[in-house]
Amino acid sequence: MKNIFKDKKFILIISSVLVVVILFALSFTTIHSGEVGIKVRFGKVISEVSEGVNFKIPVIERIEKMNIRVQKTEVKTSSSSKDLQEVDMSLAVNYKINKKKATQLYKNVGTDYEEIILEPAIEEAIKAVTSKYTAEELITNRSEVSIKCMEELSKKVEKYGLSVSDFNITNFSFSEEFEKAIEEKQVAEQKVLTAKQELEKEKIEAEKKIVKAEAERQANELKEQTLTDNIIKEKFIEKWNGELPKVTGSTGMFDISSILK
Repeated sequence: MKNIFKDKKFILIISSVLVVVILFALSFTTIHSGEVGIKVRFGKVISEVSEGVNFKIPVIERIEKMNIRVQKTEVKTSSSSKDLQEVDMSLAVNYKINKKKATQLYKNVGTDYEEIILEPAIEEAIKAVTSKYTAEELITNRSEVSIKCMEELSKKVEKYGLSVSDFNITNFSFSEEFEKAIEEKQVAEQKVLTAKQELEKEKIEAEKKIVKAEAERQANELKEQTLTDNIIKEKFIEKWNGELPKVTGSTGMFDISSILK
């Protein structure tokens, strides 16, 4: 009987120690850098706790952690363009929780804020913006569309304590008919561009020929003039008798050669 009593007492002591150890372990929660801790008692928010080790009453209290680092969510959605083309899109959005509004966000929404607030807001923002652009403009103005979507999204989620830092449209996808039409248009534009380049090339070649012909004409004129002058000189030399011309004045005629002697 004594042994049984001792065994029960030993088991009770061990059990008590284990309970104390477990309760002690459950009494502390560590909040890391980039997190906000929210102490909750019986479902009611009591206070916000800072980074480090924080005490809570086991079973009665718990500490919820809210991530205030930059987070990324990826969404696949579809919308319609201004010209009523169906557009499938893949999006990547970077956002974070405003530290000062983390407790309020938890009170109003809880920890499922991405599913409840962010994703529906992304859907609304993309639909509102894409409806203002034609399908072709969505492709050519992708950066502008992304900026407009980010501005629209920010207006929708800021009141909940979320801020958007980046909005990227990673992929556009249209119907086969539209993509084929775009491809055909690009081919046609390329043909027009090639034709223009050929025409410009022909104009340049024609101008070169004109310039060359003008240069040759001027060269020929100069050559002809030179030849004419030389021929005149030769004819003069052939007919000259070696005597210098005589000049007639008021006093009579005199010989220039006599002056040169």
